[in-house]
Amino acid sequence: MQSVFINGRFLTQPISGVQRYAQEIVTALDALAGDGALPARYVLLTPPGARTLPLRHIETQTIGKRAGHYWDQVDYARAASRGTALCLAMTGPVALRRQVVVIHDAAVQRHPEHFSKPYVLAHSWLDRLLARRAVVATVSEFSRRELADVLPVAAKDIVVAPNGAEHLSIAPDAGVIERLGLTKGGYFLTLGNLTRNKNLAVALRALARLQPGSAKLVAVGRMDRSVFGSAGLPEPGADVLLPGRLDDAEVAGLMQGARALIFPSIYEGFGIPPLEAFVNECPVLASTAPAVQEVCADAADYFEPHDDATLARLMQMLLDDHDGALRRDRLAKGKQRVARYTWRGSAQILADACAKVAAR
Repeated sequence: MQSVFINGRFLTQPISGVQRYAQEIVTALDALAGDGALPARYVLLTPPGARTLPLRHIETQTIGKRAGHYWDQVDYARAASRGTALCLAMTGPVALRRQVVVIHDAAVQRHPEHFSKPYVLAHSWLDRLLARRAVVATVSEFSRRELADVLPVAAKDIVVAPNGAEHLSIAPDAGVIERLGLTKGGYFLTLGNLTRNKNLAVALRALARLQPGSAKLVAVGRMDRSVFGSAGLPEPGADVLLPGRLDDAEVAGLMQGARALIFPSIYEGFGIPPLEAFVNECPVLASTAPAVQEVCADAADYFEPHDDATLARLMQMLLDDHDGALRRDRLAKGKQRVARYTWRGSAQILADACAKVAAR
């Protein structure tokens, strides 16, 4: 039986969208393996000190002594050379040809100003090498077009395996609303770390345009300014809460009590939070980033990423939705959108891609 070796270095990294994707795809592959739906043996390879996943059918092996990219390029590459490599988190070993690598977006090439110069140089070089050697997968039709434009690979050769949102279809922690001193329907929510691309600044400016005290803004995510700098943010006022990172149940609880999720990203390869909001019956106000419009379609209301006046108008529109008619319309459309995206479906797409690579 052929073997597929999953790159588990993402389990040494803080969880953001890329790591969430990798974790949920591995979990879905584990379920497929339990159903006998995988034609190969799957093994998760991790560096020392990695988190563990509760897998029942996929074996986990800790290998090597290195860390970071060195582990990728040496320890993982050596072990994965015995079969097919599956790398889910933007990077992989350049020496291997039998591999599928998920590159989530072209943010490094399109917005290099959002990253350090060494990071841009490293990933620009790495992405181009991987595109020549590996089968490239990505998470949206938008990212397929973007990667085909900036890398030496044809769009038809890029596999699309989108994100899902089943992970937030869980029992919510409704008590988080009271713990944060909030009232149901009295706040808007954002999710994302404090980076320029996540564009929290526009949400803060929009909130400042509303009548003082009419609503609060809860910005969930890593907010360590020593790491991310100011990200161009105005100082948060009394109506802004920065609770830091929260667990999935707390996020689900906040979504179910929020007036809406605000998703103001400047650039996304996909954007999971709007799907998570739809799962938890939370309307979405989203930027016009093309991938976000691809995912949300008519289920969200849109504003240009730097247009705080339009965002403030949309926020007020939801605050004035006293009979809930607008909310019900958006939630019905959201249910239709979220039904299109599942982790299991995307895991099967990647498994099929690995099978084709192994058979070449």
